Amino acid sequence: MRLLVMYDLPMMTKENKRVYQHFRKFLISDGYDMLQFSIYCRIVNGADGVDKHLKRLQQNLPTKGAVRFMQITERQFQGIKLLVGTKKRKEKDIDSRQLLLF
Repeated sequence: MRLLVMYDLPMMTKENKRVYQHFRKFLISDGYDMLQFSIYCRIVNGADGVDKHLKRLQQNLPTKGAVRFMQITERQFQGIKLLVGTKKRKEKDIDSRQLLLF
C-alpha cells in the first residue's frame, strides 16, 4: 500500500518558510520520498502501518496551509500514467512483487 501526502503551504514570511522546511524534513525523516514538488509518497505494510503514519503526520502538521493524505494500493500506484518527464529511480526499482519481501 502507498501513502501520498500532498501539501500547499504559505511561503510569504521567514516563519512560513521555516514551517515549510520543518514539515518537509519531517516527511523525509519518516520515510517519504518526493514524487513531485509538494507530493510525497511512502510504502507501508497494511492498515496498521497506515494508522501509525497517519498519527505521526497529524502530530507534525503545520497550522496554516493545506495538507492532504491519501492511501492507494500498489496496483493503483502502478497505474499512474506519467505524461511528461521521466520516472525517478525509486519508482522504477520497487514494484508490487518486491513488496512481498517486507
